[in-house]
Amino acid sequence: MTSYLIRRIIALIPLLLGVSILVFLIIHLIPGNPVAMLLGPNATSHSEVVALTNELGLNQPLPVQYWKWLINVLQGNLGYSFTQNQAVTNLIAQMLPYTLTLSVCGLVVAIVIGVSFGVVAAIRQGTVIDTLALFSANLGIAIPSFWLGLLLILIFGVVLKWVPVVSSPNGTGLILPSITLGWGAAGLITRMVRSSLIEALQEDYIRTARAKGLHYGRVLIKHGLRNALLPTLVVVGLQFGSLLAGSVVVEVIFSRPGIGRLLIQAILSKDYALVQGLVLIIASMYAVVNLIVDIGYSIVDPRIKLR
Repeated sequence: MTSYLIRRIIALIPLLLGVSILVFLIIHLIPGNPVAMLLGPNATSHSEVVALTNELGLNQPLPVQYWKWLINVLQGNLGYSFTQNQAVTNLIAQMLPYTLTLSVCGLVVAIVIGVSFGVVAAIRQGTVIDTLALFSANLGIAIPSFWLGLLLILIFGVVLKWVPVVSSPNGTGLILPSITLGWGAAGLITRMVRSSLIEALQEDYIRTARAKGLHYGRVLIKHGLRNALLPTLVVVGLQFGSLLAGSVVVEVIFSRPGIGRLLIQAILSKDYALVQGLVLIIASMYAVVNLIVDIGYSIVDPRIKLR
């Protein structure tokens, strides 16, 4: 286990390094002068723009800028946001809890809907209920989150007025964003649970348990569902990483605070340090989640060996 963890952690280094280089190049290729955008109408002369450019170090060659940023990152300093007038680490610390809360709520929605629909579809295989469950799952996967979010706002916020159009960070304001974020993942979980449970119910140990006179519900839950959920754990874990990335769109649609919305603002204002810091954190979290999923799967299923 220890050697596996060390190898995985070492493998993360070139991955994160490559992501940071790619983002650095892309953000610098976007047209526009960040200093001119920062000063706006307050820029009275070209010399003022040049002075601030030199002050921020943006006049240096790109390799030099990246190298300085990388050295600071290795020292635990993600840089300074010139648009927010704060350290990037402070901004991430402020906004990350909102994104994590939304992602966890979205995952809960995905698990509840996905497992429920998957079990019902497997039990009623080949019936109208099975068809409807699969249709809902495929629809959830196919519908873009931004379209679903706008549709939910229109129905429940504008027409029915059950929830506020602009959601609050917590409480009832989490309902629509969580459904929007988790619906696509629910479709994937539905399909995985259905196929795994159908396969499990055809195993010999299930027939043996039924032959012994055990109640079908007990056989289904204790033997069938428990084994069917093992491969589903991998999907759930990977979907949590996807939900972290998907929160970018949802936070913008529902005007929620979070690192996703902050990332969009940073890109539009060409806040180099903030963009690089946020992407690095998101990529790191996604990689860590994948590592935790692999370890967790090996724990719940001893047949899986970490190598």
